[in-house]
Amino acid sequence: MDLTGGSLYGQTPLDESESVGLKISMISTQGELNQFEQANIERAIKWLRGKTFTPAEVLSEEFVRRLHRRMFGEVWKWAGDFRRTEKNIGVSWVKVALELKILLEDTKYWIDHEVFPETEIAIRFKHRLVSIHCFPNGNGRHSRIMADVLMENVFVRRPFSWTGKQLSDPTSTRKAYINALREGDRGEFEALISFAQGTTP
Repeated sequence: MDLTGGSLYGQTPLDESESVGLKISMISTQGELNQFEQANIERAIKWLRGKTFTPAEVLSEEFVRRLHRRMFGEVWKWAGDFRRTEKNIGVSWVKVALELKILLEDTKYWIDHEVFPETEIAIRFKHRLVSIHCFPNGNGRHSRIMADVLMENVFVRRPFSWTGKQLSDPTSTRKAYINALREGDRGEFEALISFAQGTTP
């Protein structure tokens, strides 16, 4: 199984200690890993649909970690634990908890003072969250679902569609997503908002 590949905004390369955290010994390929992770994520989404969370609950470190654990805990031992290694994207691992705290407080301020439209707040939150890269892997998928949780539980609006397609495979849809994230790096969020709403060509 190759768990070492990866690129900017792609699946994050895992170091040896993180790869050891795989719970399912029968997995031997990246494709099999993707399937097991997707099944775990679908169960997490089902769990979310049966719950209602307050804004204070959603915008907490506890919830951010809990959701990641729900999404990947059946596959990885370290699910929900902040990373302890450096990656090709994200802040230094020693700053993860601090940067997440700042993001959560910033997002509360944006909401309380209506600094941006609701959709833009959710997308800015998603972009900053994936840029921090809290966990060894799964940050892109986790940040998208966190944005959906914000939309549903904080703004009481429909979640994003994210085009309704799988984004882990190298397709034109994934390319559009990566390009939108890079525009977000420059402070331009229109493309990422359009992608999230499913209006990207």
